[in-house]
Amino acid sequence: MSISVIIPTLRRNGGLAAAVQSLHAVHNNTPIHQVVVVDNSPNADARQNAQTLAATAPFPLDYVHAPQPGVSNARNAGVARATGSFIAFLDDDERAQPQWLAELCRVQREYDADVVFGAILGTAPQCTPSLRPVVERFFSRSGPAEACVTDIPYGCGNSLLRKTTTISPDAFDPSANHTGGEDDILFAKLKRDGRVFAWAPQAIVYEDAPPQRANLKYLLIRAFARGQGPSQTAVAASAYPELIGWMAVGLAQFSLYGLAALVCGVALTSTGANLAVRAAEGAGKLLWFRAFEPKLYGSA
Repeated sequence: MSISVIIPTLRRNGGLAAAVQSLHAVHNNTPIHQVVVVDNSPNADARQNAQTLAATAPFPLDYVHAPQPGVSNARNAGVARATGSFIAFLDDDERAQPQWLAELCRVQREYDADVVFGAILGTAPQCTPSLRPVVERFFSRSGPAEACVTDIPYGCGNSLLRKTTTISPDAFDPSANHTGGEDDILFAKLKRDGRVFAWAPQAIVYEDAPPQRANLKYLLIRAFARGQGPSQTAVAASAYPELIGWMAVGLAQFSLYGLAALVCGVALTSTGANLAVRAAEGAGKLLWFRAFEPKLYGSA
């Protein structure tokens, strides 16, 4: 099994360095065939940083410049350069733990999985004390305590994909360049195709929330976009009864959690903020239309 690790980055040199350096310990446990750093800045802001990181890396590090900003553009450019039989995605705000890749590979072999998802632990040390648990929970990803086959596509950051059956250089839809959700579109297709998904609870990465994201306004916008995902996926598959179901769920979430958030105090307590985030997700399921999509990535 040869593994290419793809790290898309956009004007986040500190995070990129932390992500690449975290892979040094990973490589000691599970050899990395190749690391591909995809610089999505038009000005190639990460080029010099990537060259410096490559000089001390214990694995080959390839730099790719994808000058047109967009999350799908960056991921597709990385896939085009990857030469491993498997691809692992690590974001430039994530730091892999030493056993990260070993656990992804172990679970992949155990279930002969096409895609394996790992756990994410959010960190926000610079956040206000009352909001910090909400932010860290929002940026975290959890699942069953034991490794298993799953029907849930958890997302691209911290994932392992079998290259030959799941992914190609045009796998990520450019329509999601500025909104995100490119992984939702891909994994929905793979699920329809009958690909095997698995969950690896011990394949852990830490995700660092920078100050500009560790606030309630950002959480509400991001939660709204996250809520749009299931409804938009149903529309793309022409699964209109499923869409109606998701909209009904969204209405219930928005109504119940929104009222509870107002009672608790949206901005005054961590409970109120958490309820408001859940209400925003519900609103996203209702207002899934393209006109309401927040622009969170790429040139936006």
